[in-house]
Amino acid sequence: MALRYWLFKSEPGAYSYDDLANDGTAEWDGVRNYQARNLLRDDIKKGDGVLFYHSSTTNLAVIGTARVERSGYPDFTAWGTASEHPDSKSTPANPIWYMVDIRAEQRFPNPVSREAMKAASELGSMVLLKKGRLSVQPVTESEWQKICRMGGLT
Repeated sequence: MALRYWLFKSEPGAYSYDDLANDGTAEWDGVRNYQARNLLRDDIKKGDGVLFYHSSTTNLAVIGTARVERSGYPDFTAWGTASEHPDSKSTPANPIWYMVDIRAEQRFPNPVSREAMKAASELGSMVLLKKGRLSVQPVTESEWQKICRMGGLT
């Protein structure tokens, strides 16, 4: 199966690229949107590439790349009332939410700002620039390559 590419958004105050780099591998948990959940559950697979995007900050930008280390599995953070992301309807017997594990790969020497992406004609159809609300979204191979080049990776 061919590798696919994704963009994952995170608020740097909640979980930054540096946090991921320090952790090595991390669970991408707490997603509570059904469209994003379906991607995590059904489409995102081990080995896929991830663009790590800092959102809800003054410097909206892709900071670096990551790799999916584990395909979708039930998000157990929904099951605990002490969790930051509880959902009493989700249970081990009937999980509603899913997560994947990702590993930091390469930090961009030059973070790629949202403005820079908007200015790049090759990225005009990018989901982030059209329907940017989803925290997990697909990226085409050509978008991946363009953003990696813009970020200073060859």
